[in-house]
Amino acid sequence: MKAFVALLTGFISAFVLAPPTAKFAPADLVFKNGNVYTVNDRQPTAEAVAITGDRIIFVGSNVDAQKYIGKNTRVIDLAGKTMLPGLTDAHHHLSGVGFREMTLNLEGITSLEEFLAKVKERVNQKQPGEWVTGRGWIETFWKPPVFPTRWDLDKVAPNNPVFLDRADGHGAVANSAALKIAGVDKNTASPFGGEISKDKQNGEPNGMLLDAAQDLVQRHIPGTTAAEAERAVALGVERDIQLGWTQVQDPGGSFAEVEIFKKLYAEGKIKLRIYKALSAPGREAQRLMREGTIIGADNHHLTVRTLKLYADGSLGSRSAALLQPYSDKPETSGFLTIKEEDLQPLLQEALRKGVQIETHAIGDKGNRFILDQYEKAMNAVPKVEWKIKQPRWRVEHSQIVNPADIPRFAKLGVIPSMQPSHAIGDLHFAPSRLGIARLAGAYAWQSFIKSGSIVPGGSDAPVERGEPMIEFYAATARKDMKGFSGEGWHPEEAATREQALKMFTIWPAYAAFEETLRGSIEVGKLADFTVLSADIMKIPEADILKTRCLMTVVGGEIVYEAK
Repeated sequence: MKAFVALLTGFISAFVLAPPTAKFAPADLVFKNGNVYTVNDRQPTAEAVAITGDRIIFVGSNVDAQKYIGKNTRVIDLAGKTMLPGLTDAHHHLSGVGFREMTLNLEGITSLEEFLAKVKERVNQKQPGEWVTGRGWIETFWKPPVFPTRWDLDKVAPNNPVFLDRADGHGAVANSAALKIAGVDKNTASPFGGEISKDKQNGEPNGMLLDAAQDLVQRHIPGTTAAEAERAVALGVERDIQLGWTQVQDPGGSFAEVEIFKKLYAEGKIKLRIYKALSAPGREAQRLMREGTIIGADNHHLTVRTLKLYADGSLGSRSAALLQPYSDKPETSGFLTIKEEDLQPLLQEALRKGVQIETHAIGDKGNRFILDQYEKAMNAVPKVEWKIKQPRWRVEHSQIVNPADIPRFAKLGVIPSMQPSHAIGDLHFAPSRLGIARLAGAYAWQSFIKSGSIVPGGSDAPVERGEPMIEFYAATARKDMKGFSGEGWHPEEAATREQALKMFTIWPAYAAFEETLRGSIEVGKLADFTVLSADIMKIPEADILKTRCLMTVVGGEIVYEAK
């Protein structure tokens, strides 16, 4: 009897405790035979991923993925190709990328003569009096490497006003016709936060306008139409998804751009996720404070919760604010572009309203200034009044930072948002601008990471080309695209490949408060992926630049596939 009871008890226990055969609902889409880097430390690699709707439901082996394949499941054989979490550009001027393609694109010009020839070609297509605008020139490799002047432009455009932005957007050259329209002459004073460059001999403006001084001419250029603005966004998005970006974090702009994004999403014309910051201070900032943030609109495609400020200019234009004078122009140390009295009320209100702040700061003085201002605001507002306990304020660029200030970022919870390609472009002129000693705090990605900061990576397109493989290469190689690295360029500051992958996936997600939503390939997260032609985690560094995007997936939808 006892034996029977024991047998019966065991049978009942087995029946109760043993689960029924697990059933798996078929997925909409399964990727298999992939070389998948998940950026999930608990499961760093995988072979297969399954998606239902816009979410990941499985990450693992090919064998286990079979359970999710039904008669209506689309199966894509990656054939060993590399899949990454959808890449994010943490600093990308979306409309600027589109407008660069629509106006005179001066990117890649190698001499003043070529520059003037391109301008003349465009002038010949215009009627007398029509404006000629463009962007992208940089004098670094010209011989000699000097800024163009109004008189250079007058030779090829005597009857058309011309205004051409330097690649960094912090300097522009205008011809005499444009300066005349703007009323800029030898008696015009430089505005706060800008500089009208003048000839040392006669005091006449030489055509170069830095930072705030650019507006003296820009305000006279005919505005773009609504159709042109929409086309610029659409062109920028098309280019970005073909390169493998699944989200761009767009610093600065207006609610008018936000309305364009909403319209294009509603019409199904754009698929890229956009994390938009609005320009501040001013009416856009006031409106965001008044109306509140937009988070995860259009099914997590659009977020507007951030204000973009400027602390200084750029290194290339010598308008970045430095603690000591420029080594190659000791009469200037650059300049700040915002005043404390204008900054503090905005920062303190942002803490109370839950608005994220990001500030452009390039020079060591600009970075110290904004850290001081962030800290002052954080101390002025009691933490119980902070709407968001971790506000995740950012400094965009953080290019030249005094080493003593690097640990302050992590201590304050401030995120240094940096663009690796700036380093490999600037290495050709930064030593002359700064001298060797100050390079110790220049583009110091590894020092930031070791101090406890996360470093989201961006491209600053259209200042740079905006290509993810260039950025990944720059972060890990710390050399220009020909393999050159100059004296004092601190190779120890290069990121590892694992760190670089995080710079363009999970770290931008964190900087956007989205680390539980995207940035890694994990069950429950949005199905955003970038598929590449080569394994960038293992191939020789020079081959990274040859790697191409084969497929871009946003929310489980294949939005680009290479032919």
